Amino acid sequence: MSLIVWAILGTAVLWAKSPPVSFSHDVAPLLDRHCAGCHHAGAVAPFPLLTYADAAKRAQLIATVTGARYMPPWLPDTPHLLNDRRLTAAEIAIFRQWAEAGAPEGNPAELPPEPHFSQGWTLGSPNLEAAMPEPFHVPADGPDLYRCFAIPLPSHAQHYIRAIEIRPGNPHVVHHALLFEDTTGTARKRDTGEGYECFGTPGFLPAHGLGGWTPGSQAITMLPGMAETLYAPANLVIQVHYHPTGKPETDRTSVALYFTDERPSRHLEDIGLTSNRIDIPPGQSDYKVTDHFTIPVDVDLLGIIPHAHYICRDMLGYAILPNGKRRTLIHIPDWNFNWQEQYRYPVPIRLPADTRVEMEFTYDNSEANPRNPNHPPKRVLYGPSSTDEMAGLHLQVVPVRESDLEELNQALWGKMMRLLGGGIYRPPQQ
Repeated sequence: MSLIVWAILGTAVLWAKSPPVSFSHDVAPLLDRHCAGCHHAGAVAPFPLLTYADAAKRAQLIATVTGARYMPPWLPDTPHLLNDRRLTAAEIAIFRQWAEAGAPEGNPAELPPEPHFSQGWTLGSPNLEAAMPEPFHVPADGPDLYRCFAIPLPSHAQHYIRAIEIRPGNPHVVHHALLFEDTTGTARKRDTGEGYECFGTPGFLPAHGLGGWTPGSQAITMLPGMAETLYAPANLVIQVHYHPTGKPETDRTSVALYFTDERPSRHLEDIGLTSNRIDIPPGQSDYKVTDHFTIPVDVDLLGIIPHAHYICRDMLGYAILPNGKRRTLIHIPDWNFNWQEQYRYPVPIRLPADTRVEMEFTYDNSEANPRNPNHPPKRVLYGPSSTDEMAGLHLQVVPVRESDLEELNQALWGKMMRLLGGGIYRPPQQ
């Protein structure tokens, strides 16, 4: 074959157009993998995205929210964490190209099998199923509600929990839920039948967290040898964030516990970095708070939980290793209170003794912050209500040697006493 013919064929290949993007071949697999967990009948999202008819009328909306990375929701940019929902640039381009082409359906024979979503507990029949004692009535409108509900448990012996699943009774109105274990009886006294208000914290110490639910989350399975202890006597307390939908709603969230006979051989500890010295002037866009803790023993870092309210913008957690090297543990450049989660690392991060962990949160109390609830901006202080602010970064660690558990606990207790000894920061009146 002559060089001229080869040149003609090569040019034809370069000019040949790739097959057009279609719902059946390109878009449906992406929706099933990244979106359907929340966008199916009975789930938390406002509409399903399982069929061509579901998606085609929203093609431009899908392209817009994925292009802006508003959906699927995922806040951290570093490091890599489990269940990362971020789309690749190529996946985002598929949604854009599909919308620009007029949302063609393609060949229905190329559709992947429609995903199946269980209506019951995903791990099967639990050892213990419990629910809020009574349905809670959520008004049609008004501010978001944060309620804690005590769930009395039947008389029981001590158990070890290997897995937990939380199931909202009405996922359209439940924004997220957190589960705690209360050994003090405080929550049961405060809950007179319709729960009690509890923005930020459940209102008792120690507040031992067992897990949580956010849209699209799965059952929580404990790592081998690290079952959680359900003490006797104890009550479960579930903290629920309700978002009014425009019509009266009711919810009765329930919980499934799965037990094991295996006693925990390693114990998860919480290193809480926090600050109550928050006094943010109106208009200030770069207000910072910090905290730190030097870990006295070798630990494995398994997960991390950040927390603030509405005007926090940038969250940074990092470790300074004994050799001076700095390692980022989490960075959220654009915090959104509506999508707070508990994050877990794919592989535990070993932090040797004398590692210093640090927290740096930046708040934007200016008019330019689209999430600022105050217009014009107002002075914001530390506190538990939605108009206040908080700063918390919780590191979930396990001592490498179980014999070091007591030393770690002593150091953490000292940190807590120093915080409490200083009292809640009371800024001067203005």
